[in-house]
Parts: sequence; C-alpha cells; structure tokens
Amino acid sequence: MTDTASATTTPTAALSAAGVSIWLDDLSRELLDSGRLQELIDTRNVVGVTTNPTIFASALAKGEAYDAQVRELAAAGTDVTNAIFEITTADVQRACDVFRPIFDATAGYDGRVSIEVTPGAARDTQATITEAKALWAKVDRPNVMIKIPATKEGLPAITEAIAAGISVNVTLIFSLQRYAEVIAAYLTGLERAAEAGIDLSTIHSVASFFVSRVDTEIDKRLDAIGTDEAKALKSKAGIANARLAFQLFVEEMATERALSLQEKGANRQRPLWASTGVKSPDLPDTLYVVELTTHGVVNTMPGKTLEATFDHAEIHGDTVTGAYAEAKGTIDAIGSLGISIDEVTEQLENEGVDKFVVSWTELTETVTSALEGAK
Repeated sequence: MTDTASATTTPTAALSAAGVSIWLDDLSRELLDSGRLQELIDTRNVVGVTTNPTIFASALAKGEAYDAQVRELAAAGTDVTNAIFEITTADVQRACDVFRPIFDATAGYDGRVSIEVTPGAARDTQATITEAKALWAKVDRPNVMIKIPATKEGLPAITEAIAAGISVNVTLIFSLQRYAEVIAAYLTGLERAAEAGIDLSTIHSVASFFVSRVDTEIDKRLDAIGTDEAKALKSKAGIANARLAFQLFVEEMATERALSLQEKGANRQRPLWASTGVKSPDLPDTLYVVELTTHGVVNTMPGKTLEATFDHAEIHGDTVTGAYAEAKGTIDAIGSLGISIDEVTEQLENEGVDKFVVSWTELTETVTSALEGAK
C-alpha cells in the first residue's frame, strides 16, 4: 500500500476509526530532524510517542545527531547523569511540540509523549517521585507523560504524581492483580488532586499492559510440557491476559468511586498495549494489533510493527469486548497444566526492570564515551 492511499482506506486509518490511538514506541533526534515523525503523523495515523531507556540507548549509539549537544555539555563540564537528562528531555520537548496540535485538537486525549524515570528508581518510591517531578518540570509541556513502573514501590509514587497534577504513563504491567492496584493508585491520586483544588480534567494517565513478553515466557513453558494440549495453547496467553485487563478496566472505571471522580472532570485511565511487536517469526506480525482492537485503548508500536500494520493489517472492528469468557478459559487451561500466571507475571516484572537497568548502563557508557571524546 502506498503512502498516498486515501486516509480512509489504510489499515492504520481503520484502526484509528475503531477507537485505537496509535502511538509510536520510538524516538530519536534523527526521527525529529528528518521530519519522519511528522510524516508518520500525516500518513500512519500516529498520535503519540512512548520512549524508554532502551530506545534512548539505541538512538544515542548511532548517527551524529547528538554530537553538537554532547560537545556543548562536555565543554560545560556536565556529568553523565545530567547529560543524559538534558539530551533525553530535549528530544521529548521537541516531540511534544510536534504533537501539540493533536493534543489541542483532542483536549489532551492524545498528542502525548512519554519519558521514563531512571530504572534505578523503580524500587525506590521517593527517588521515583523526585525524578517524576524533575522530568515534568524540565520538559515543561502539558502533553508530556511521565512513565513510572508498576512495581510495588512505584504504586505510591503514581498516587503522589497524579495528586500533584502530573500526567502519568504507568509502565511494566503484566498481571491483573497489579493492574487493579495501579487503577486504585490512580483513583487515590485523583481524589487527592481534587482536595488540592487541581482541575482533574488536566490530568491524564495510561496503564501500559505488556503483551508479547507474556507469550514468550509461557510458550517456553508450554514447549517444555510438549503435549498436544500444551502446544494448542501457544501464543494465546498474551492476548487473553490483555483482554481480561480490558474487562477489569471497564469494570473499575464504572465503580461509584471512579464515576464520582469522572463527574468532577476526571479522565479514565486508558489501557495501553505495550510490547506489541511479535517475538516469534511463526506469528503474524500484526497479531497484537488486530486481536487487541477496541475503542478507548492505546497501542504503542515499534516502527516495524507500525509499518506492517499500515501495509497489511486486516482490522475487523472490536476483537476484545466479546472475548472475555474465551480469554478466561485460555488462562484457566494454561493454569490446569501447572503453569502459574502469577509466577510468570512476577518474573516478567523483575526481568523488565532488569532489562531497563542494562539499557541504562549502555546509555550511560555511550554518553560517557561521547563526553570524553568531545573534550
């Protein structure tokens, strides 16, 4: 399909029309400088961006787009921690400005750019709160979202940030239990914001529920069991888990507590499907887009998945709300084989934090050597 295809005929346009906000899970200075980000907005229905330490580590490791700023920072004697802060927030500020028209046109619903607290803060409530406030103040754009991991230590930080009027992207959610705690943390934050006289309509939040990593881990365990029954359940857990998360979202946002906040102008905390690139070549490359289409969610996609979706995804409308019973049956069937979804999701949360620590270390090393080289 060509870029010039009618806006109403592309699969990304169909996905958008079905109520899914398409966000790009990528950001780099090259993407900004080249105009490619604006092009994706114009031709791929992209209405937001998410970033993480891995994305910034990758962006800084290649190309020369950051050289001038690195030289300036080196000349000023900036240490590596502050240099990373300056470099990443500069990209996010620019991306926020690119998306500002969408933010304005949708009254803050979309046009969002997310930036994450450092992985080292993931297990430290106070450090997370401090960093969230520092990032919010530094980027200084109403359409930024601060990403806070949904660890046990992250939950009170989510409440604190929301209570201060900061829009939050809660990341690294794998389990329904933790997701319920995230929703509760959001509602508590809104209640505190209301008490402080903050306009609740200005606070937005998404809850990033990870998909493909659930399949990767559970499929490994199903392969180890090796029976026909086990093999028949492969690559079904991630979608089932996400569909049950959407059911939980619908139920929790319709409680008396949530509705009373919405009557005061509060926004619903939308589910965001993250980790939507397939990890196995045996799977359709648009699997986690097509099978998780429903109104009122975000799907943040790596560039490769976005292009696959634009090129050949077949959007069939809502594939979530009628599938709760089937999803529960899938999770129960996996459990009956001795695979604990709770154990898997806890493992994945720990691995998620660890992976970002590794990426952050790479990022730190890249910037350290760049600063040294610029002196």
